[in-house]
Amino acid sequence: MRLKLLKPLLYSFDILQFVRVHLDVGVVKSSSRVIKVGGEPSNVKMSLLRFLNFLSKTHRKPIAAALFTRSLTTYSKQSIERRIFNRNSLPGHETSFGYSSTLHRIIYRSIHEDLTPKHLSVEHYEKNPAETKLEQDAARICTLLSTHSGSHADKLLEDASIKVSPSLVVEVLKRLSNAGVIALSFFTWAEKQKGFKYNTESYNALIEALGKIKQFKLIWSLVNEMKSRKLLNKDTFALISRRHARVRKVEEAIEAFERMEEFGFKLETSDFNRLLDTLCKSRHVEKANKVFDKMKKRRFVPDIKSYTILLEGWGKEHNLLRLDEVYLEMKYDGFEPDVVTYGILISAYCKAKKYDAAIELFHEMEAKNCKPTPHVYCTLINGLGSEKRLSEALEFFERFKSCGFTPEAPTYNSLVGAYCWSMRIDDAFQVIDEMRKHSAGPNSRTYDIILHHLIKARRTNEAYFRFQKMSNEPGCEPTVSTYEIIVRMFCNEDRVDLAKQVWDQMKAKGVLPGMHMYSDLITSLCHKNKLGEACKYFQEMLDAGIRPPAKMFSNLKQALLDEGKNDEALNLARKINKLRGTPLVVRDQK
Repeated sequence: MRLKLLKPLLYSFDILQFVRVHLDVGVVKSSSRVIKVGGEPSNVKMSLLRFLNFLSKTHRKPIAAALFTRSLTTYSKQSIERRIFNRNSLPGHETSFGYSSTLHRIIYRSIHEDLTPKHLSVEHYEKNPAETKLEQDAARICTLLSTHSGSHADKLLEDASIKVSPSLVVEVLKRLSNAGVIALSFFTWAEKQKGFKYNTESYNALIEALGKIKQFKLIWSLVNEMKSRKLLNKDTFALISRRHARVRKVEEAIEAFERMEEFGFKLETSDFNRLLDTLCKSRHVEKANKVFDKMKKRRFVPDIKSYTILLEGWGKEHNLLRLDEVYLEMKYDGFEPDVVTYGILISAYCKAKKYDAAIELFHEMEAKNCKPTPHVYCTLINGLGSEKRLSEALEFFERFKSCGFTPEAPTYNSLVGAYCWSMRIDDAFQVIDEMRKHSAGPNSRTYDIILHHLIKARRTNEAYFRFQKMSNEPGCEPTVSTYEIIVRMFCNEDRVDLAKQVWDQMKAKGVLPGMHMYSDLITSLCHKNKLGEACKYFQEMLDAGIRPPAKMFSNLKQALLDEGKNDEALNLARKINKLRGTPLVVRDQK
């Protein structure tokens, strides 16, 4: 009787197909387990009835429709999912991200939760089979630290009864790389625990996190600790140099390189190359070139890697004139281009949108019996795809396979991107199916590419749906960059409540946001005049030791002043000045 009453309330032909397909294929997935559907056909009817009942209670405007009779054999599960979420809005309903996410939960939970006790056999499995206990413990710790602070956090860590090990400490510190204050707090707690052991990797991970919040005085005190424990290596100085370069402290970056001698290390050409690479990757290529010229005259004899680093730097700056100058100097000094050099040159020409010249270099490479690497093919597929020269990109992919290479995730990701640039999203998903077939992915980067292009095409409902599905696929757990994509999407759409939901989901996973994510969310909250919440996230940002961008702080301060909240604005300014002027307490050497 209830089923008859509910029939007129069905809102979508496609959604019923979606539900029936999931029942028909014999498996319903939830966030933590796989459920096999068993029993008589009446059980399926009952599950459908429960779903319809749930739907009628949670949606205000269900559209009248009838149960469909079309054969399901013409549709795959994936194609029906795409049909449903391929639209910018669903017919007859509010255009709301929350709507599609609610729908997704209803479909799975209403069937799953009601039928489990009587009609389903349950097979438990790890959400991500590759996730080790170490990673699980690290995620638990990061979740605790991101939601609690001080002595309360320490007590929770004690109560969690997690066994501390050197590898766990390193894993946690790497995950806390965007939260230097929290990283230091964890390190201080961990070193008091049984099972802790000082090692180079944990110190370097802490230095990386502290470098991001410019705590260089504290970093050098850690260097002295490492020296006293005989844990110091050249990687430590490279980290410090890189963090200085990233904040435009170029002279300090060079000084960190030179201080290696002060700590007993002999400077070699490989160290010099690492400095050049640091400067180039931090967009200080002109300075790197000057350092190269100076060092070449004084004490270092450059090798081919020295030249390729500069070539790559000028290529990323799209400065082909300077690139050609370095290339000629390299040849004058007796170095012939190798496979790495050709790859860098091809990449440089692609970045400068000189694709025909890049292809000519590829053919020159082959003519000199210099076999192109998978990276070279990826570069050309990426470049040609971004220019919507899809047929040529596909030709290079086929050529890649004919040369005996087995495609791996980076190559497939290039192909996915090429299809996406031409907005052939369905073809991109076919590539993903092929990746699964050959056990070559997908990975989180694959989905980042898809999400970027779906959002660009304003297919935001589908982007959110795909994002939700990522977590259930092994190897595709969203990274901080994935969360940043989705949070920014919702912020740009003025859907700040959904941005906060994703934010909370991220924090629950133990993933910590960086400066840009805080900036996006706080700016969006200001636009919505939710200044109390904006100040809360701003304080959270400061507590993590992250210095806010000047523009974001200025916008928040002005919004407070416009609302007459002068005291709050003044209080924020004081906190910023304190953060800028007060370094973290230097540790006592133990």
